[in-house]
Amino acid sequence: MMRRVIAIVIAVLLVVALFLGALQPLLAEEDTVVLRICNWEEYIDLGDWGEDEVIDLDSGDIFGENSLVDDFEDWYYETYGKRVRVEYSTFGTNEDLYNMLTLGDVYDLVCPSEYMIMKLMAEDRVAPLSEEFFDTSNELNYYINGVSPYIRRIFETHDINGVSWDKCAAGYMWGITGFVYNPDVVSEEEASTWRLMENRDFYRQITVKDNVRDTYFAAVGALKHDLLTSSEFCADPNYTMNLQDEMNDVSQGMIDEAQDYLQGIKDNLYSFETDSGKADMITGKVVANYQWSGDAVYTMDQAEEDDYYLNFAVPVESTNIYFDGWIMLKSGISEDPDKQQAAEAWINFVSRPDNAVRNMYYIGYTSTISGGEDSRIFEYLDWMYGAEEDEEDVVDYPLGYFFTEDGDDTDYTLTVPAEQLKRQLGAQYPSEEIIRRASIMIYFNAEQSEVINRMWIRVRCFNIKNVPIPVWIVLVALVAGAVALLLRSRKLKQEI
Repeated sequence: MMRRVIAIVIAVLLVVALFLGALQPLLAEEDTVVLRICNWEEYIDLGDWGEDEVIDLDSGDIFGENSLVDDFEDWYYETYGKRVRVEYSTFGTNEDLYNMLTLGDVYDLVCPSEYMIMKLMAEDRVAPLSEEFFDTSNELNYYINGVSPYIRRIFETHDINGVSWDKCAAGYMWGITGFVYNPDVVSEEEASTWRLMENRDFYRQITVKDNVRDTYFAAVGALKHDLLTSSEFCADPNYTMNLQDEMNDVSQGMIDEAQDYLQGIKDNLYSFETDSGKADMITGKVVANYQWSGDAVYTMDQAEEDDYYLNFAVPVESTNIYFDGWIMLKSGISEDPDKQQAAEAWINFVSRPDNAVRNMYYIGYTSTISGGEDSRIFEYLDWMYGAEEDEEDVVDYPLGYFFTEDGDDTDYTLTVPAEQLKRQLGAQYPSEEIIRRASIMIYFNAEQSEVINRMWIRVRCFNIKNVPIPVWIVLVALVAGAVALLLRSRKLKQEI
């Protein structure tokens, strides 16, 4: 009898154990924060670095073994004692992301460009960052403790409906626009103006961006060349604000001029492109490509592997300074404190200097993080671009404006090969002189977008103004012949 009771007890315990074992994953999943993140394609370190890719800095080695997504999930559990599962997805353009949101896709954290951040803020879709996120005494707040003072000022001094960008957005990557060019064919002077697009010496050898914002900006720069480069305009104490106003001119007159200009130079261009310009430059199909600085770095890196050297030039009229930044969406976060903590922790994790270095090394774009008291970002730049001790053609390259509140701080001066000022370093970290003529592109409101998009459709589609005179003569002759035949046919019917 006793044996039977013991057997029953053991059986019951086994069933309970099996039940609890099956229930454990469900309980663990229920306690796990699910964080839905949507970022640009190929815009984060995926790990799997080769053994020869160790970044050996004075402060310690940096190496990407796993993806940053996996590393974040482990770090979050070790740091906060909670599980987080990241559902990571990507988008191709800002407009793709906006359409995804419009169609009902739900994300907690997204990383659009500055004008889309402004648009989503204006539409009241963005949740503000918490007060805790800005606590500089918290050593885990890598973003606020490490963001570049230069970038921070821009976010603090620009607003949407009275709300400054920094209250809702945290910078991820930044850069400028210009031309990647073949210095054996195109001179630096020729490449350093938006008017390169109309230069007939490079007929069908130049590509520009296949999106209205970037190409409209370039057209405005070309059309206002004389004004923007005049000594009076450049010496004005309000130069920075005046430049932003001029480059964001969306008056009907300016839109009409830009349309005429772009339709006029269309045949001089090889193509409007979104991503093919990099390959076209590397293979030599074109001699100049309007490019974002991060993609310019990639293009120069890839060409250099084949001993083919390309340069990067910034137009003298103005360059567009762009940002991609993290914002939390109200539709996803839904005032859930656990989700908000995880989202802000993600921003801080990718802002940690070693992770910022990993991302820069992997994708070629420039992090908004300067590191604060952590020296690894500057060490990385020296590791990447610093001149060898026996090099002769070297220059000092001050970057105090990016790393400190005091732009004249000589502690942040690199000694680099002179050629790097026109190549990867100059693209990733523009000089202070170039930064002075950088302008933010403000977002278009609904009415402006409608007008500019119609203009862009006319530019990209058939343009009646470009029909040659001989074709018009033939068309008129054909129409006249058709009318004559019709009249003759009617006359014959009347006679019958």
